[in-house]
Amino acid sequence: MPTAEVSLPDDVDIEIRQLIEEGEFINRDQAVEELLSLGVSAYTTEETPQSTDEDLFTQVVEDQQDPAMRNESDEERTL
Repeated sequence: MPTAEVSLPDDVDIEIRQLIEEGEFINRDQAVEELLSLGVSAYTTEETPQSTDEDLFTQVVEDQQDPAMRNESDEERTL
């Protein structure tokens, strides 16, 4: 198994120690391994397209459009 050396901020180290003391993990090695695995898994599976935010913004802008500026096809969609 590959090994890695990491410098952690004090607050992260304290949180890991608390998880071990609370019985979430057997020891520090298990805690670090599982937390890293979960983090990597969450990071790589989160594939939210950036266009979603743009689509949401566009929809909000369209929803706020002045009714006087709407054409007939827009009115038909809302009925």
